[in-house]
Amino acid sequence: MSKYIHKVQYYETDRMGLVHHSNYIRWMEEARIDFLESINLGFDKLENMGITSPILEVNCKYKSGSTFGDSIEIETRIEKYNGIKVTIGYIMKNVKTKDIVATGDTTLCFINMNNKKPIILKKENSLLDKKLREFCDNKNI
Repeated sequence: MSKYIHKVQYYETDRMGLVHHSNYIRWMEEARIDFLESINLGFDKLENMGITSPILEVNCKYKSGSTFGDSIEIETRIEKYNGIKVTIGYIMKNVKTKDIVATGDTTLCFINMNNKKPIILKKENSLLDKKLREFCDNKNI
């Protein structure tokens, strides 16, 4: 698990003063990039190996509003991994109030950048496969 802090910017709010719902998806991306870099699997490293990881699915459940100036802590963890796809989960909390403002997950796959076909990491890159399994919450994979 990793924790990332995002400070809400004025431009992220709507006319009601609340964070626009689309920004929570962006925050998940920020936290995902930070998490993957923290376990030495940053997107730049993957791409240098000829691997890209497009998003297949995004889910977000909104629990309470966020406003300009709030600091949001985003807990990030690998929920599922099967060698082809990985699901990363997020819990977003207001740092000051500890209220959960949103939860969500993203599912990504791994693709060979040259031929644009999905890859099985265990076969293509066993070190990356091992690293993802090491950080996965679901040990029954």
